[in-house]
Amino acid sequence: MTIDYAATARTIAALTEGESDTIALMATVVCELHHADARFDWTGFYRVVAPELLKIGPYQGGHGCLVIPFARGVCGAAARWREVQRVDDVETVADHIACSASTRSELVVPVVNARGALLGVLDIDSDRPAAFTDRDAEALKAILAEVFAPCAPA
Repeated sequence: MTIDYAATARTIAALTEGESDTIALMATVVCELHHADARFDWTGFYRVVAPELLKIGPYQGGHGCLVIPFARGVCGAAARWREVQRVDDVETVADHIACSASTRSELVVPVVNARGALLGVLDIDSDRPAAFTDRDAEALKAILAEVFAPCAPA
């Protein structure tokens, strides 16, 4: 089963309407996304909690890494450059942080509010190689932009 982004976006919009608490929004978004697609083995947020530092937020799946500096890994790169990171094979990334041995590919999307402040990153791991496409990245960027626009940074 692969995700129907239009339907998922509508569901997320309905569930999050009027909410501006970042953690509540992250918890709702991650739950909906994780259960919408069989490719998503681990789905979670890493929140900006200090300069150049991400800390785990709401997630679904096995345990995640607790803290990730902007200077390390795929999540750090997405936060540092504020650009989507799509990795077909995590074994090819020299500084990949292996939170789970089953991860084969990864998609990380920066989460930015309407004022341009980085709130964190959405990290989706798959136990399948090359699981993600540019379509996934674009659809997720659109959902995140809509949901997190009103949020204030931590």
